[in-house]
This record gives sequence, structure tokens and C-alpha cells, in this order.
Amino acid sequence: MKSKFEYIIIGSGIIGLAIAKTINDNQPKASILIFDKETKEAFHASGRNSGVLHAGFYYSADSLKAQFTVEGNKAMRKYVKENNLSINPCGKLVVANNDIEVAQLHELERRGRKNGSNVKLIDKEEAEEIEQNVNTHLKALYSPDTASIDPKEVCQHLKHQLENKGVEFLFHTKYLSRKNNVIETNKGSFEGKKIINCAGLYADKIAKNFHFGQNYTIIPFKGLYLKYTKNKTDLKTNIYPVPNLNNPFLGVHFTITVDHSIKIGPTAIPAFWRENYKGLKNFKLLEFFEIAFQETKLFMTNDFQFRHLAIEEMKKYRKKHFVSLAQKMVKEIDPHGFTEFTKPGIRAQLLNTSNNQLLQDFHIEADHNSIHILNAVSPAFTCAFPFAHFIYEKYIKS
Repeated sequence: MKSKFEYIIIGSGIIGLAIAKTINDNQPKASILIFDKETKEAFHASGRNSGVLHAGFYYSADSLKAQFTVEGNKAMRKYVKENNLSINPCGKLVVANNDIEVAQLHELERRGRKNGSNVKLIDKEEAEEIEQNVNTHLKALYSPDTASIDPKEVCQHLKHQLENKGVEFLFHTKYLSRKNNVIETNKGSFEGKKIINCAGLYADKIAKNFHFGQNYTIIPFKGLYLKYTKNKTDLKTNIYPVPNLNNPFLGVHFTITVDHSIKIGPTAIPAFWRENYKGLKNFKLLEFFEIAFQETKLFMTNDFQFRHLAIEEMKKYRKKHFVSLAQKMVKEIDPHGFTEFTKPGIRAQLLNTSNNQLLQDFHIEADHNSIHILNAVSPAFTCAFPFAHFIYEKYIKS
């Protein structure tokens, strides 16, 4: 393999793949290398994603998330259909428990309309016509454009398309260091005119090696889903609670997958190292100390109500409690039907260490030599194609 490329992308998740596609679409002769420390593409968050294509009504209009989610939903639907990939156009209902939450549904509808999202506030009776098993107080917010896809299938298809167009991939290849724009890896040295850091859980570490992201660090949160194995018929529509708009988590909800399976989740349990999926696998002592220090500090200061969040999330390890949070959103579901946890995921959530606040929006830092995608959390999968176009137009196009 050659050692010089015009573009080197670190990380083969959906963002790295989408940026490579955008570069190739605009510069088909440009040489591109994507390398990843794992065995295959989308090994972490992208491949463990819920698969929900969001509709863009949660986010304030001045955010990048608002800018890209509606367009991204359309772009991903188009890509999936053009390539005969799986999709379940199941829609979404956001439900309320009381009058206060009904008022919050009005705010979500207002945001959605401002962002160009196809959302509608409907009466309880209309909600029951869409999903007869739904339980809500007076009103619900309906999003017909919310859908489910298979994230692994999408990423695998993108990777094969890119390979066919000459993009080179290297797996089992770990970033070690850099000198100027020469990247040292366990597979040798590679030089790129522009380095694009899409390393997810380790994006902050690599960015600091380029003198970026000085006031930021990744705090990992573990996401668990419980699968309903009794049947696939008790529910056909995604059902979500009214979220707390002061933090980036959407609360436990019902997700209908691309194969019509029913699951509840995710959790947002503070993890103690970056790949803290199960047991002591991938344990790194230095990471443990770094993250435990940050989480202890947040617990003591209770910034963004972290103490309450941590306590409530830890309770979700108890299956009975986990299920009870979802049960109130439906009229009837068998609590014994939730029998297995799906593969856990880790959310690479960026923390601003100067004010101890979680970043709600995407965050990018760059110069003419390198680009660092530091916070690409949900709905990054939905936003991937327009987000990649934004990166190209703002940071790559000469």
C-alpha cells in the first residue's frame, strides 16, 4: 500500500464513511485512506445505533442538529431506497403524562415546524388510531417521517461502494502519534494533505495530539436496550416520552426496529472507561482514573443535575424498574416479555471541562491541515450525509 494520500480519515463509523463519500463525489480522483483500529467498519457507536431516523423536532433552530436532521432524514431514506436497503417507516408518537408535559409537546411542535419537520400535535383519540396500544394524556406529537433502518447494513454498503470507487481501507490499524501530517500507526506511517479525525470515543485524544480540543474531554455513557421477545405485534409505532431538553438524552422509549422487533431503552449510564461494554473487557487503568475523576467531580458539583442522572440511570440495571419506565406509555405490555439485552453501545459525549457542561450540539475544530469531529452524538446517524456536505463545504473545499 502507498503511504501518501490526499485525505486520511481516522475512524470508519457513519461520519467517516459519509465524509469519504462526499469527498469522492466531489473529487473522484482524490486518494483517500480510511483506517480503523477495529476489525471492520462501524464497530462501535455506528454499528450499535438504534437505527432510528429522527425527524428534527427536538433541537433549537440555531443548532447544527436542527440544520441537518430534517435534510438528513430525507437523504438517508433516499440512499436506503435507491440501494434496496431495509427500512421500516413506522413513525413516532411522543406522549405526555400530565398538563405540564402537554405544554412541552406544544414547544416540540413549535421547534419542529421552525426546523421544517413534518410534525403534528394530535388528540389522544387520533393517537390511538395510529397506535391502538398508546397511552397518553390528552395529546401526543406525531412524526410520520420517523423510520427505522439497519445501521450495520447501511455502513457496510457505504464501505463497499467506497472500495469500488478506489477508497482504501485499513483495519487493525491503531493511531499512535503524528508529526506534522504524517500519522504513525502500528501498520506503519501514512502522510495525508488533510487529516480528518472521526475517531468517536477517542476523537478528543487524537485532537489534543493536534493541539485541538484543549477544553474538552469525552465522557462515555452506556446505552442498553431490552428486547421484547414475546411477539412483534403488541406495538407497531415508536413511542417516546417528553424529553428533558436540558440534557441530550431522550429517556427510555419504545423502538420498533427495521424487522419490526420491539425494544425499550436506551439507558445513559455513566461508564468508567471508553469501551466499558461488559465486565472488565477493554479495561484501561489510565482511562478509568481520568473518567472517574471527571464523573466524581460532576457528582459532587451536580452540574446539569449529573448526580440525579447518574442515580436514576444506575437504577435501570434492575430490569423491573427499566420496564416500568416504558410501561406507562402503553395501555398493555407483558413485563415478562422483555427477556434479553441487545448489544450495548457507548455514547461518546463531549464535556466542556471549563464549565462542566455537556455539549448539546455537534462540535468541530479545524485548521488547513486537519479536521476534528469532536461531538457527533445522536442524531449523527440521521444527519450523516448533510453533515458530511457541511464539513466538505466549510473545511475541505478549496
